[in-house]
Amino acid sequence: MDHLFTPYQIKGLQLKNRVVMPPMCQYSVTNKDGIATDWHYVHYVSRAIGGASLIIIEMTDVEPDGRITDYDLGLWSDEQIPALKRIVDACHQYGAKVGIQIAHAGRKAEDAEEPVAPSAIPFDEKSKTPRALPTEEVKEMVEKFRLAVQRAVKAGVDVIELHGAHGYLIHQFTSSYTNKRTDEYGQELTKFGKEIIQAAKSEMPEEMPLIMRISGTEYVEGGYGIEDAIEFSREFQKAGVDMFHVSSGGEGQIAAAGRPGTHVAYQVPLARAIKQALNIPVIAVGRLDEPELANSVIGNQDADLVAVGRAMLRNPYWALEAATVLHKDTEIPRQYTRGFPSR
Repeated sequence: MDHLFTPYQIKGLQLKNRVVMPPMCQYSVTNKDGIATDWHYVHYVSRAIGGASLIIIEMTDVEPDGRITDYDLGLWSDEQIPALKRIVDACHQYGAKVGIQIAHAGRKAEDAEEPVAPSAIPFDEKSKTPRALPTEEVKEMVEKFRLAVQRAVKAGVDVIELHGAHGYLIHQFTSSYTNKRTDEYGQELTKFGKEIIQAAKSEMPEEMPLIMRISGTEYVEGGYGIEDAIEFSREFQKAGVDMFHVSSGGEGQIAAAGRPGTHVAYQVPLARAIKQALNIPVIAVGRLDEPELANSVIGNQDADLVAVGRAMLRNPYWALEAATVLHKDTEIPRQYTRGFPSR
């Protein structure tokens, strides 16, 4: 039976275990230039040393006004490639594979003078009213995603993740709650996402998997639920997605912030539903901090990989600790072996 420390392969990506560090914004760019800093280097490389098999670098944006804040990472310029490549190369040295989440915040771009969105609807009463993108600018946005993926590949990443969750731009186009357009991108809600998927695939090596993060439900009246998510995910799968990273929320209510209320493993049923309906690999995420719980998600075949977020912020060596708790073999850095019980 598979468990948290069995290897996993999808296309050309070979992982030593099923533990994923999901993307979590650090808001730590120092010069507002989108370039990764020493903080990012230490942050990610320590999790590679700590035993995670796949590290997905935080939301990295396709243009300056696509950032949540001016302190987020970007990939709109070739100047941003070397600092990311340094991180990727170091993580590889310690046995981890690296992905990166390519995104645009859309109407949730807090520091943009004028955010953009599919429709001119603010996120909440405290947010700026975004400018609705004209059709031609939507097409230009797809090209910006393509170029960001191209730069990510040059940086040496092993996998690309497109951010289609949490109320950011791809999600905004996919949801009828935020997309009130009358053009082709309103008549077909998945069109923007599908074009970005196809653009990304055009820049990726054949054996490199494409992950898409989605929200399985929106937690807002008038928003979509899991059955709708299955249907639009089916379209994204046809367009080229190889694996879904299943989260939730982002429009109105944000489950990760404790609204409308969460419990351990609260998103696992959403991941399981996508996996079973589409027969596609999935990553489960959301309060899977305890090793036994994370292990059960794999053992029960609810998901193929488990993303551990906040617990890995607390403990860079979560994966090594989990292997000890579960009595599973994993490679421990020789410098740290004295700190772990021998088996």
